Amino acid sequence: MDKTKIRNLLSEHGMRITPQRLAVVEALFSLRSHPTVEEVASIVHKTQPNVATGTIYHILETLVKRGMVMKVKTESDVMRYDIFLDPHHHIYCTDCSSIEDYYNEELTRMLELYFEEHTIPGFTIDEVRLQISGRFEDPSKHRSIRVDRKSSIA
Repeated sequence: MDKTKIRNLLSEHGMRITPQRLAVVEALFSLRSHPTVEEVASIVHKTQPNVATGTIYHILETLVKRGMVMKVKTESDVMRYDIFLDPHHHIYCTDCSSIEDYYNEELTRMLELYFEEHTIPGFTIDEVRLQISGRFEDPSKHRSIRVDRKSSIA
């Protein structure tokens, strides 16, 4: 995503445009892999070496609060960030800790219908996301399950 689109995106979400924010959002789009704060920082530091990792964390948390990014927590309690907000689920590999997006409209609709009919007393459901854990039979092919990614904010 080019800088003009990122600037517009930040403005649309009521955020000031700063070099640090631009670098963080650029990193999220370039990584496309549910990165950790450290992975985002490694990309940001290539162009903004003086930006503290704590600042990057704060920017990511602000993006989450503004609805631009979603947090994804792995089974190993690692927090990752997902800039692709269209309805999808996640496949988590317990061997290599990778997270892949899994798009399946039928599954998404089935889960939505289930929870429309089976409410949880005293709890309001905002969103239903499924994380499927397992191992890839051939780790070299784990990227093959991806479908074309879409971003509701791109």
